[in-house]
Amino acid sequence: MSPGANSEVGRLRTVMLHRPGPELQRLTPRNNDKLLFDGIPWVSRAQDEHDAFAQALRDRDVEVLYLFDLLVETLADPANRDRAIADVTSSLHLGDTLRDFLRRSLADLDAAALALVLTAGIRNDEVRGGFGLVTSLLARDDFLIDPLPNLLFTRDSSVWIGDRVAITSLAMPARERETQLTDLIYAGHPRFAGSERIHGDHHEHVEGGDVLLLSAGVIAVGVGERTTPAGAERLARQAFEHGLATTVLAVPIAQERATMHLDTVCTMVDTDKIVMYPNVADQLSAYAVTRNNSGDLEVARSEPFLVAAAKAMQIDTLHQIDTGLDPVTAEREQWDDGNNTLAIAPRLAVAYERNVETNSRLEAAGIEVIAISGSELGSGRGGPRCMSCPIDRD
Repeated sequence: MSPGANSEVGRLRTVMLHRPGPELQRLTPRNNDKLLFDGIPWVSRAQDEHDAFAQALRDRDVEVLYLFDLLVETLADPANRDRAIADVTSSLHLGDTLRDFLRRSLADLDAAALALVLTAGIRNDEVRGGFGLVTSLLARDDFLIDPLPNLLFTRDSSVWIGDRVAITSLAMPARERETQLTDLIYAGHPRFAGSERIHGDHHEHVEGGDVLLLSAGVIAVGVGERTTPAGAERLARQAFEHGLATTVLAVPIAQERATMHLDTVCTMVDTDKIVMYPNVADQLSAYAVTRNNSGDLEVARSEPFLVAAAKAMQIDTLHQIDTGLDPVTAEREQWDDGNNTLAIAPRLAVAYERNVETNSRLEAAGIEVIAISGSELGSGRGGPRCMSCPIDRD
């Protein structure tokens, strides 16, 4: 396999998913807000829905890789295990006594058990040693290592741009460790030997849900709640430096929960068609960023997003397919991830079945919709695109 992607709609060959696991069972009414979930999912139902999603991809000849399996295989290497343990115990809230105990305890686990701790976390009442001031003052059900329920959304912690994978820098504290695990997999798993990595969690905030590969050489980057202007600039510089892009469109988006990422506002479903939340479409703008012969960035004046995108893509029109049917339906179906579709190929996309009006509009525009159930998967505010990291596209 030679991994890489330069569009949102090329035939999808390989994708990375994360099947919901014990980390979701750690959600409670007390911690779900901190862990960025609007509700507490019915985990077994979420697993059934995710299995159906994965099977729908396999039925279209897409190879499905699971993040957890890749992590276990990566941890078979002692050097990778040491790095993972050092990373997960580096938090300042542990204290030296507990940190030393956890490092010794985790070193005794096999790869699968260690991967479980890294993803599902560990509570104060689950340790059998390391007792000291920290364990005495924390509540029994406080987490020493937080669970990572948002691993479900594999799009955010990495994104392939051309033949390189950008390890992102997640903005919310509840998600910071996700990039450590993702980077560990790309750095240490034999499947990705020789793959070049760019960006990284030590750089300014960029999240994969804000990065859309509109066409070869044209990248749109949403700037809002999760991706900062500085993050967009850093990614643009790296994309230009490595010949991955000729134009980067910086797209300001509202800093609110319903539109946390650019892919909650719009996603590509064909080479010249995009499904978009109409209630913000008229206000959505873009700044075209290019690099001149001296290597300096040049930022054009703001233009309407669809206009700027069509110019950069060198097409006459980027056709808009509206989410919903009217402003009220559009708002409801956008909240339910109606425009967070995953294109498997041009004019072929996966979408949640509950967004009836949006799916009808897609079909009327010539897009074949593979409708999947997502009543529980959507509780973390993410659709098929959020739940998938394309690793290889035509």
